[in-house]
Amino acid sequence: MQTLNYEFPADRPPARRAHVGVVGSGDLEVLMTPGPATAARVRVRTSVDGFDTVWRTVLERFFARHGVAGSFELNDFGATPGVVTLRLRQAVEEGRT
Repeated sequence: MQTLNYEFPADRPPARRAHVGVVGSGDLEVLMTPGPATAARVRVRTSVDGFDTVWRTVLERFFARHGVAGSFELNDFGATPGVVTLRLRQAVEEGRT
């Protein structure tokens, strides 16, 4: 089990909290909490060690594109980069409504 922490510039806090996905084989749970409109703080808990560079790349691309500010908790159980992006987009969409 590995815990990774990242921070990215962001300026658009969501309107509300969001919870999407589940922690299960090949999936990912995302918990999003609105925060100050200055950064996205991301904590990743993953069952797969050694993918720090992949996580950083996927998250950098996402937050450069979406700029969502707040706290993000990602609980991973072997999700692919595509699933990570999908779950983050779902959380952002749910946080807008």
